[in-house]
Amino acid sequence: MLDLTEEQALQKLTAWCSTAEHCESEAISKLKLWSFDPDEVDRIMKKLKDEGFVDDARYCRAFVNDKFRLEKWGKRKIREALSVKKIKEVYVDAALMNISDEDYMAALRSVLKSKERSLHGMDEEVRREKLYRFAQSRGYEAAAISECLG
Repeated sequence: MLDLTEEQALQKLTAWCSTAEHCESEAISKLKLWSFDPDEVDRIMKKLKDEGFVDDARYCRAFVNDKFRLEKWGKRKIREALSVKKIKEVYVDAALMNISDEDYMAALRSVLKSKERSLHGMDEEVRREKLYRFAQSRGYEAAAISECLG
């Protein structure tokens, strides 16, 4: 356990937030881990937000961009991950709207094509079922998967 003052905690968190995007729930978790009471947490979080170190809307946009572009996650999986981080639905909806339908379907086709390379020597129905389940595990919606699989 760290024995920090509010000012020291604020300094640590500003340094931490300066290196990468972090959401409010992550910062609050750190403060609780450091045994700060709710009033202290509120004061520190207010300063972090006022100074722009923590911004859930900005965090959400970065998270969606990274998970979609780099990890090729589907919208369902992204939405679930952000829900765990307690990001407001309005931020999630806005960030997901930035993914064009063309880019989304291209990413899904890429995911399916990559998985298909590992599926050898099975009948067409089993192969389709495996591809479908794999795409679902990556967070893609049933309608989009069905459209891609034809």
